[in-house]
Amino acid sequence: MTATVTRRPTANATTGPAAGRVEVHDLRKSFGTLEVLKGVDLTFEPGTVTVVLGPSGSGKSTLLRAINHLEKVDAGFVTVDGDLVGYRRRHGRRGDVLQELKEREILGQRTRIGFVFQNFNLFPHLTVLENVVEAPLSAQGRPRAVVEAEARELLARVGLADKADARPRQLSGGQQQRVAIARALALRPRVLLFDEPTSALDPELVGEVLEVIKDVASTGTTLVVVTHEIGFAREVADQVVFMDDGVVVEQGPPAQVLDHPRHDRTRAFLDRVL
Repeated sequence: MTATVTRRPTANATTGPAAGRVEVHDLRKSFGTLEVLKGVDLTFEPGTVTVVLGPSGSGKSTLLRAINHLEKVDAGFVTVDGDLVGYRRRHGRRGDVLQELKEREILGQRTRIGFVFQNFNLFPHLTVLENVVEAPLSAQGRPRAVVEAEARELLARVGLADKADARPRQLSGGQQQRVAIARALALRPRVLLFDEPTSALDPELVGEVLEVIKDVASTGTTLVVVTHEIGFAREVADQVVFMDDGVVVEQGPPAQVLDHPRHDRTRAFLDRVL
């Protein structure tokens, strides 16, 4: 029997009620002659968890990077709560055009769209606490005392209260990834993107990271998780998206996509990974 966890979006003073709706409109991206995204349309509702599955090269990671404008697309656009990501709309004589924002404005937007990388990307010369507080201090200009107090709370939440003064090299891979999650949460994002967060971990460390993500999923933050962890998708996801060859082949509740897939490509993929 498959259980689907459904969360109700929560309001907070920073984002207002039900913040974190992501809309992806006709995203297209090529690297040279290789077309990686071929017109992707998706909606991620506030406070929900979406797991994106698909074989290597299907466009999953490029999609995530496009959502917070780490990757510039060739066509299409992304909005978060109705606001364009990476662009502003200009009215011209020939109709509306999208003009890319300045880097400082894009960085400001990224504070609302957290990103957890598969290879942690921690600053090796900083302590764990310094890694977590760096972005809220530099990008948001919040008071150090408040930021440090929140950072210590986040480290306790991910089970690393005693590692605040350690360096990343002194931590296991699982611990480093948990620090990366705490760092992303320190920005109080509306949306949190995970790009294969367990793929660089030894098998025995995968569970500890997935437990932290499950905890984050209960908070009302919109999560989009690229992963091959099918058990995690069954237990936590509200929506599963299967991508192949740059397109969305199938999407729906976990019970439908994982147990009763409608497309041959989805069935073939699941036969390989289950």
